Amino acid sequence: WLFIDLAIAAVILVLLLYKPGRYTPPKPPADKQVSQYLTNELLPQLYNGIQRGEPFDLVMSEDGINDVIARSKWPKESEGAEILAPQVFFVPDGAVIMGSVVMKGLEFIVTVELLPAFDANGLLNLNVEQVKIGAMNITPVARIVARKMYTQQLAESEVDTENILAKIAGSLLNGEPFEPIFEVEKKEVRIEKISITQGKLTARLIPLRNRS
Repeated sequence: WLFIDLAIAAVILVLLLYKPGRYTPPKPPADKQVSQYLTNELLPQLYNGIQRGEPFDLVMSEDGINDVIARSKWPKESEGAEILAPQVFFVPDGAVIMGSVVMKGLEFIVTVELLPAFDANGLLNLNVEQVKIGAMNITPVARIVARKMYTQQLAESEVDTENILAKIAGSLLNGEPFEPIFEVEKKEVRIEKISITQGKLTARLIPLRNRS
């Protein structure tokens, strides 16, 4: 029985340490400047669309988003683990986020698959479809842990549940749909539709009149 237990433990460890073939850790940028994709392409799209006051498409490329992410502050520390810069993949109808987590000298690749969808009332849910460590599917456990963390955070601190970031967290951690409205320079914008194809995400945005 000892041999069987050791063999099972070894298989589990191999599955956890598995590195998906498509994952290539982002290289730290050679300079510390803000992403030119953000300043020269993404933000101008957003600001110009809002100024026109008509529905418009905000197009985001996979490479551009990964450049923005890579230029943020990494690694990050959390509960004794070191989190390295993640990588985003846009796939038909969804998104995949992959990143390295280093704990006690061991590196694990965490994969999260998202499937954003709108309900009949126009509320958006980011829908975490699957969570994996290496090659091991841990989705049921991850959902339980995420909901516990979310509930605990609400109980222990004052969270502005109307904040768009809090709403996104509620959707990711607790499966809560939310009204996809955010503010840019004191002007509100609503996400009406999200279309994801290979390597590209397109969000249909509607500028709103200021609400009193």
